[in-house]
Amino acid sequence: VDAKIAEGEKIIADYKEAFLATGGTEEEWEQRQMDVIVDYEIKSQTDTTVSFVVDLFQGSFNAYNQQYFYNLDLENDRDITLKDLLGEDWVNICNTAIQAQIDASVDEDGFTYFFSADQGGFTTVDENTSFYIRDDGVPVVVFPRYSIAAGAAGAVEFPIEK
Repeated sequence: VDAKIAEGEKIIADYKEAFLATGGTEEEWEQRQMDVIVDYEIKSQTDTTVSFVVDLFQGSFNAYNQQYFYNLDLENDRDITLKDLLGEDWVNICNTAIQAQIDASVDEDGFTYFFSADQGGFTTVDENTSFYIRDDGVPVVVFPRYSIAAGAAGAVEFPIEK
């Protein structure tokens, strides 16, 4: 958390420097509400595991948001991976489930919030793909806002059931 706060404070300091260098005044800067706020949400917890998300909000009115997902095996002091939860074929299982959910989102007029692969939309998961674990043990893959879909879709979540 301290590292994320320091990162946010550096971004705000860089923004302030650019603001002042382009003609902004200290008085105008003081009128801006530039904050770094860190929050978290426990997604699931047992005696041996915990899954949670850390939210980092930074900027004027906290417009800039990043999420960091953590899934921990407390007994063995290590991260839980999608491979741990879904097995050796985890990439194929995730890709198939996600693509099916994207395909199901297309309405009768052919509209979808999702970008095509050539527009930068979903192509595959990898070891860096964010996820959390629901209370029922199902992993939920999460893509940040604007990464594979229009902003109106928000952060996109895909439950991955075997």
